[in-house]
Amino acid sequence: MTTMTEEKPVEHHAFEADVSRLLHMMVHSVYSDKDVFLRELISNGADACEKLRYEAISNPDLAADGARPRIVVQLNEEARTLIIEDNGIGMSRDEMVDALGTIARSGTRAFMERLEAAKGGENAQLIGQFGVGFYSAFMVADRVDVISRRAGQTAAWVWSSDGQGTYSIGEAQGSDAPVRGTRVTLHLNEDAKTYTSKWTVERIIREQSGHVPVPIDLIEKEGAEATQVTDGAALWTRPKSEISKDDYADFYRNVSGQYDEPLLNVHFRAEGLHEYTALAFVPGSQPFDLFDVERNGRMKLYVRRVFITDEAELLPRYLRFVRGIVDTSDLPLNISREMIQESPVLTAIRKGVTGRLLTALEKLPETDAEAFAKMWELFGPILKEGIYEDFERRTQLLKLARFRTTVSDDNARTLDAYIKDMKPGQTDIYYMSGTNLEQLKASPQLEGFRARGVEVLLLTDAVDSFWTSNVGDYDGKTFKSVTQGLADLDTEAGSEDTANSQNEDTPELSSLIAFMKETLKDQVADVRRSKRLTESAVCLVASDTGPDRQLEKILQSAGRLKTASKPVLEINADSPLVQAVSKLTEESAKEDAAWLLLDEALVLDGDRPANPRAFAERLSRLFAKAYGV
Repeated sequence: MTTMTEEKPVEHHAFEADVSRLLHMMVHSVYSDKDVFLRELISNGADACEKLRYEAISNPDLAADGARPRIVVQLNEEARTLIIEDNGIGMSRDEMVDALGTIARSGTRAFMERLEAAKGGENAQLIGQFGVGFYSAFMVADRVDVISRRAGQTAAWVWSSDGQGTYSIGEAQGSDAPVRGTRVTLHLNEDAKTYTSKWTVERIIREQSGHVPVPIDLIEKEGAEATQVTDGAALWTRPKSEISKDDYADFYRNVSGQYDEPLLNVHFRAEGLHEYTALAFVPGSQPFDLFDVERNGRMKLYVRRVFITDEAELLPRYLRFVRGIVDTSDLPLNISREMIQESPVLTAIRKGVTGRLLTALEKLPETDAEAFAKMWELFGPILKEGIYEDFERRTQLLKLARFRTTVSDDNARTLDAYIKDMKPGQTDIYYMSGTNLEQLKASPQLEGFRARGVEVLLLTDAVDSFWTSNVGDYDGKTFKSVTQGLADLDTEAGSEDTANSQNEDTPELSSLIAFMKETLKDQVADVRRSKRLTESAVCLVASDTGPDRQLEKILQSAGRLKTASKPVLEINADSPLVQAVSKLTEESAKEDAAWLLLDEALVLDGDRPANPRAFAERLSRLFAKAYGV
C-alpha cells in the first residue's frame, strides 16, 4: 500500500453529517443489486478523463505526455481487492476533501430520506435510480483507499476510510502513485469476493458501462496483460440502424445516473445552418430532485466529442426531466460558460432540440399509448409549466396535455376531444382547480354543470391555477373557472336543459338575499341566486373580476397575497333548507341561519368556518330550538 511522508503526518477527519448518514445506510442496508457501485466508479473515472481533455484545450501541458484517456480495472482474487484507475484530471488535497468528505449536491437530503424510507425490494430500485456515486463503494468494501495526483502538480495524496464515520488523508510518497489521475482500491468484504471474478466484472462493465466515452481495460490479475472491454466509441456518432434498444438503454443509464428503462429516446443529426447531433431520453421514473427549485437540466454539451459542461441549459426548464447529450462542431473548444449562455448557436440548438422532443412526444400516443400515459403521469405537471412560460409553443403543449374531467376518470382527455363534445351553444372550456380529485368531484359548484351535461376539466396540479388564468383561449374557446363569476348555464347548454324550476325570485327569497347581504357584508362581496347548484344549498365563488379562488389560496400560502378578496355567496332557490330559512320571521334565528349557511359554504369549499366558536354556539342554539331544549 502507498506510504505517506513523515514530514506531513496523516490527518484524520470526521465525515460531514450527511455523508455519515449516507454511509451508514450503505453499509447496513441490503440491496439486491450491488453491481451499481462499479458503474458509479467507472463513470467518475470517465468524467475525470473528459475534464482533462477540456482543461487541456487551454493548458496543453496538462496532457503533454500524449497518453490516451483510459480506465483500467484490475482484479486480485488472493488479496480480495478491486482497483479502478483512470488517467484523468486527478485531485488535489482540497479537491479530495471536498469530493470525498462532503456532499454539496442539491437534493441529497431528499434522496436520503426516500432511501431511508424504502423497504424491501424497493431499495434495489432506489440505489440504481438515484446514483450515489463514490459512496456506493462501501456497499461492497470494508475499506476504500484513494490515491490521486492532480494534472500539472507534483504531490499525490492518499485518502482512506472504512466507512465508519472518519477518514484519513495525507501526502503520498514513492513511485506507487499514478503519474496523473486517480486510483481507487476497494478492499472487498467477504460477501463481495465475487467481484474479483473476471467473468463477473467484465459482464457488469459491458452491461452498465459499455458506452462511456473512454476505453475500459481489464487486468485479471497482477502482472497479467490488459484486455480491452469497451473501446470508448461515442454511441451518438453511430448510425441509428446499428444501435439496438439495449444499447440505447445502457447509454441512458450511464448518462442519466438512473437505472430504469427510458420511455422514449430521440436521436437525430441536424445539418444546415448549424450542425449538431442530439440524443435525448425521457426517463421511466421521476428523478429524485425533479421538483428542486435550484435544479437545472441534465443535458450534457460536447464539442467535437469533448465534454464541455452539463450546465448549458440546452432545454427549457419544463423539459428538465430529459437526459442526454448534444454534440456540435459549431462552437470553439475553448468556449467559456459565459459565452455559452450568450451564444446564438446554442440558442438555435436549444430551439431545434426542444422542437424535436415535443414533436416526438406528440407522436408517442400513436406509437406507444402506454408509454405516453406513463410519461404524462410522471411529467405532466412539469410540462404544464411550459403552457405558462413558453408562449411560442403554448398551443403545441396544450394539444399535448391530458386531463381528468367530470366525464373521464383517467388522465387521458385531450382539449380537442373536449371541444368536439361541447354542448350546442357552449363557448367556454370550463375547469375547476384544487388539490384533491375526490374533493373536486364532490364540489357543489359542479352540480349545475353535471345536470346540463356540460363537461368540466378537473385540475389538481398547483401550476394549473397559473396557466389557466394566463393562457386566454385554445382553438377560439376561452378557459373559464366554474368558481368564478356568473354561470349562465342555460345559454351554454340550451334553454330546454334549464335545471332550476324557478325563474323568478319569490318575495321571501328576495327578502332573504337582501337580509344576508346586510348581515354578511363584512365577509362576502355579494349574495345571489345560483344557477350552479341543483342539490347543495350554498356555495362560494369568486367575483367576475377577481382571481380564481384556488389561485388566490396558493398566492396567500406563498405570502404573495396578504388578504384574499371577499367571495360571492350563491344560494340554491330550490333547496328545501333555503326555502325554510326564507320563511323565518324571528330575526335572531334568521341571522344564525345566514351565518351557518356561510359556514356550510366554507366547509364545502375545503375551508374552516371563519369563527369556529361562533359556529358552535349558533349550531347549539339551532339544536336547542329544534328539540325544544
